[in-house]
Amino acid sequence: MPLFFNKFLLILCFCLLLPACSSFSNEKKGNFEDWTVEQFVNASKEAIEDEKYKKAIKILEQLDSRYPFGDHSSQAQLDLSYAYYKNNDTEAATASAQRFIKTHPRHENIDYAYYLKGLVNFNHNLGFIDRYIPSDATQRDTVFIQSSYLNFQELVRRFPNSKYAADAKQRMIYLDNALARHELHIARFYMDREAFLAAINRVNYILEHHKKAPAVPYALKLQIKAYKILDLTDLAANSQKIYDYNYPNGPTLPEEAPTKVVVIPFIWDVLGFDD
Repeated sequence: MPLFFNKFLLILCFCLLLPACSSFSNEKKGNFEDWTVEQFVNASKEAIEDEKYKKAIKILEQLDSRYPFGDHSSQAQLDLSYAYYKNNDTEAATASAQRFIKTHPRHENIDYAYYLKGLVNFNHNLGFIDRYIPSDATQRDTVFIQSSYLNFQELVRRFPNSKYAADAKQRMIYLDNALARHELHIARFYMDREAFLAAINRVNYILEHHKKAPAVPYALKLQIKAYKILDLTDLAANSQKIYDYNYPNGPTLPEEAPTKVVVIPFIWDVLGFDD
C-alpha cells in the first residue's frame, strides 16, 4: 500500500508539473505562432519605448524571419539594429546596420544606419565602470576609436546634409583628439626608454595627421627635447620657433588628466544624443 501511494504521488506531481513546463516553454519561445505583422510591429515599438530591448530583439527577430518582405521590413531591420545597439550587442548591431545598408541603399533613413555604426564603435567597451568612473581610454587599444571615426567620416562624406552630420562632426573632433593623445602616450613611452628617433616619428605623425588636437603643443615640447638629446640643434631651434609662434603663452588647453578623458561620451549618453 505505501508503495502504491508513493507511485500515485509521483504521477500526480508529474501531472501538475507538465502544464507549468508547457507554459514555460511557450513563454520562452515567445508564443508568436498566430501573430500578424501588425502585432509584431506594435509589440516591438512598445518594447523599445519601454526600453525592454531584449524583448524587442526577440520580437523583431521573429518578425524578420516570419515576414521578411513587405512595407514593414526595412523599418523592422533598422529597429532591430537599434535594439541590438541599446542592448550592448556590438557585433550584432554592426552586422545588422551593415545588412540594412546593403539591402536598402536608397532608403530615406540610410544615413541613420551609417550613424548607428559610428555610435556602436564610439561606445564600445564603455561599461558601467567606464561610464560612471571615467578612465583614460586612449591608453588602451584604439581600434574602435579609429573605426568610429571612419564611420562618422563616411556619414559626413555621403550625407553632408543629414540631421546626424553635425553630431557626427563633433564626435569626430573628440575622436581625433583621442587618437592624438594615444600617439602622445606612445611617444612618451619611447622617450622613457630612450628610443628618441621612434618618439620623434610618433610626434611627426601627430603634427601631420592631428594638427588641431590639444596634444600638439605637448608633442612639440617632446620633439624639442628629443632633438636636443640627439644634438640636432637646428631642428630643435626650428621646432622651438614653431612652438613659440603658435603657443606664446603655452598650450591653450591644459592636458586632460587621465580621470577626465571619457566624460564626454557619458554626457552624450545622459543627454540622450545616442538615441
